[in-house]
Amino acid sequence: MKTNKNMKNLFPKSMSKKNWVYSLVTIAVFILVISVLFHEVTKKTIALSLNGEDQLIRTHASTVEDIFTDLELDLNTQDYLYPSGDSPVFHDMKVRWEPAKQVSLIIGEDTQEVMTTAKDVGEFLRKEKIEVGEQDNLSHDLQAEIKENMVISLEQAFAWTLVDGTTQQEAWSTSITVADFLKQQDIKLNKDDRTEPGLDTKLAEGATVKIVRVEKVTDVLEEPKDFAVESRKDNDLAEGTEQVIQKGEKGLIEKTYEVVKENGKEVSRELKSEKTLKESRNEVVAVGTKVYVAQVSRGQQSTQASQTSNTSSAEPSGGKEMYVTSTAYTAYCNGCSGITATGINLKANPNLKVIAVDPSVIPLGSKVYVEGYGYAVAGDTGGAIKGNKIDVFLPTKEAAYSWGNKQVKIKILP
Repeated sequence: MKTNKNMKNLFPKSMSKKNWVYSLVTIAVFILVISVLFHEVTKKTIALSLNGEDQLIRTHASTVEDIFTDLELDLNTQDYLYPSGDSPVFHDMKVRWEPAKQVSLIIGEDTQEVMTTAKDVGEFLRKEKIEVGEQDNLSHDLQAEIKENMVISLEQAFAWTLVDGTTQQEAWSTSITVADFLKQQDIKLNKDDRTEPGLDTKLAEGATVKIVRVEKVTDVLEEPKDFAVESRKDNDLAEGTEQVIQKGEKGLIEKTYEVVKENGKEVSRELKSEKTLKESRNEVVAVGTKVYVAQVSRGQQSTQASQTSNTSSAEPSGGKEMYVTSTAYTAYCNGCSGITATGINLKANPNLKVIAVDPSVIPLGSKVYVEGYGYAVAGDTGGAIKGNKIDVFLPTKEAAYSWGNKQVKIKILP
């Protein structure tokens, strides 16, 4: 009975202890709920635009930078962030973030890595302060969207000189070959045209490229054909004289040439064919071979031309009489050889009586009588001896000077 009584005493105590634990748990849960509610209630609502996507977030972050730390997002100094990272956070704040993309920019041989928030290539180049000329070669359209790890290349054009035939102009291009430039500009080369330097040469700033325009044309010309001179010996003419017995006539030849012109100027001419249109006719010349010999012995004057005349120096009674202007010459004058037109050696025979005549007035070989000079033979000619003029041979310059220039009477003997 006593045991039962003790059991009854214990029961209320056990129940009381449970109530106390339950109460504690209830209080703790209540506090936790209140804390959570308080934590949530105290959060600030932020309108966050992440790379173009809008969302609302609630945060206890103190600064804008803390928001991204809580979201485990890495910020780059090149990123677009507004407001700045150190700005304090407030309720209903609007934050915009656009992460920068890495772009490889190649200009000529220079490559650089650039972080950018530009939307398209045009904006990117403007931000980098890079101007694109009309002749420059850009790898992308200006409206092309910027993407991560994008490679943008720019070949900037430079000035050089193009000489097309005879026309010179300033040209702009990038470092391409001559052939590529001509193709771009739709400049055609004919079959024989060439460039200097060659088509495979890469253009460089300040270079000069020449296009040589080559033209091949046919040129037909009519040209005279010279005649030959045919000599025939004539025993009836005095030695040293000539007489044309048939005049020569030039022929006519048609010649066809291939002419090469470069930039309009002839550089070569090649004979391709020739055709005789008219034959030439040879000129025939009679060459005298008849020799006259004049001899004068000491103390007397005589002339022998196949026969010996009267040794007297007296004027003959017969013969053709005429008046002529006379001068004198020696075998030692300037330009004189001492050999007459008929072959007489005056240096070897200084006492011979010989006169120089115009053969059309006094035939060579004629026997003559010259007033004040005596009997002589017409055995020489002279460039200045024309018409009624003679030149008498004297052995010394003194005698020739003494003779002077005078008019004399002569007789041409039969």
